[in-house]
Amino acid sequence: MDAPLLIVPGFNGSGPDHWQSWLQQQVSTSTRVDGIAWEQPVLAQWAGRVRDVLAKAEQPVWIIAHSFGSLASVVAAADRPEQVAQLILVAPADPARFDCMGLRPENIGFDSRYTLDHALPARRLQVRGLVVASRNDSWLHYDKAAAMAKQWGLALHDAGDAGHSRPATLPAVASANLRKGRGSALAAVRQLTREQMQSPQDHRLWQQERTS
Repeated sequence: MDAPLLIVPGFNGSGPDHWQSWLQQQVSTSTRVDGIAWEQPVLAQWAGRVRDVLAKAEQPVWIIAHSFGSLASVVAAADRPEQVAQLILVAPADPARFDCMGLRPENIGFDSRYTLDHALPARRLQVRGLVVASRNDSWLHYDKAAAMAKQWGLALHDAGDAGHSRPATLPAVASANLRKGRGSALAAVRQLTREQMQSPQDHRLWQQERTS
């Protein structure tokens, strides 16, 4: 690996026994993104932090992201493609399970306009990389992972029955020349977040319903 490695954990972070923690110990040039509240999966905040790290990097970096961290990394890479050497998304979380304020509550009326399906870039990214997806991932169906990879112009690696948190060996990354996009992906996420915060169905009201 001839470039620094940036590790982006998922929802609730990556503990000492997680494969990302093992990888960080093996690669001397690796760092883990910091300044993120791992138990608060707010896309605008996570993506903003990853994008800040990319903006300050002295050279393009490899990103190896997991779960919700994959979604944040996609937004950051869309805005800072020149700073991304390779983008590896391992077992991404299903964006439909989250809204702009965090994990989508169950059994409560929900406005689907604010799922992260509507917040993520809907175009090819101008970076090289791949999506590593398994057939029995409880957080994302394989077919949807394949559709996401195609949408972003990334290669797809079938990891078989690897589950969500333990991927197969990472394959070599395929090269691709991707058309440059326009606009800020993070700005779009922040705008949708503001709209949800102003709606009558944000997380503050859901929390009130739970406790009343």
